[in-house]
Amino acid sequence: MQQQQRNLFNPRPRPLRFAILEADTPVPGVLAKYGRYGAVFAHLFRQACAPEPLESQLALSSHDVVGDPASYPDPETLDAVLITGSKHSAFEDDDWILRLVAYTKRLLEQPADRPDGRPPVRVIGVCFGHQIVGRAMGAPVGRSDRGWELSVVDMALTDEGKRIFGGETLKIHHMHRDIIHEYPKGTIPLAHTDVCATQAMYIPRRMIALQGHPEFTEDMVREILEMRHKGGIFPDDVFEDAMGRVANAHDGVAIARAFLKFLRE
Repeated sequence: MQQQQRNLFNPRPRPLRFAILEADTPVPGVLAKYGRYGAVFAHLFRQACAPEPLESQLALSSHDVVGDPASYPDPETLDAVLITGSKHSAFEDDDWILRLVAYTKRLLEQPADRPDGRPPVRVIGVCFGHQIVGRAMGAPVGRSDRGWELSVVDMALTDEGKRIFGGETLKIHHMHRDIIHEYPKGTIPLAHTDVCATQAMYIPRRMIALQGHPEFTEDMVREILEMRHKGGIFPDDVFEDAMGRVANAHDGVAIARAFLKFLRE
């Protein structure tokens, strides 16, 4: 297995220039333990890159796209971006959300053959980021009429989803009520649940996005659930159901490895 993982990274000698677009700030306990979302994803990808060091595979940078509009990285300096989750709604029209949608659209519309010969910047979307990708591609985004989807959830995979993620099903933490109502034209569906039919999508060598949170861990989700229950966002029955699954095993690292394979396609 270790040799297989090493071979995965052989085609490119240099680390990929990979920008994390932070669309939110973590809750206090997560922020104190891990740092901002750039650091949270660095922790995830460090596990996924093992036994190789993270720094030999990815040159990570973090960018606060909510509080600092000037922080957007120049696409000419990048190989890939990841748009994080957020407590905000991707269908809102706040200035920073509209800027993020426009930036994402710009990346997705890059020509396949750029003048300098480099491939287009690849895009990964996670939860809110998944919805931003959908909106940038013209898909309707809004509230789900089936309510919240929380904690560790089993997702059913399409045939292409099974190929990409390497299994028959996928377990992943969720924390959402907003959804993409339909897959954008030209995307390949990868997964669904009873609550959300548009769980993950893919365009080879261009984009992969999913509604769940591979970066989340039990302690992160537990804190968010408790805070939102205390704040009256989650009613007792929803909270108790989610807490009953919060410690379940999940496939976050396996999903991150699938992201790495996507980046090396």
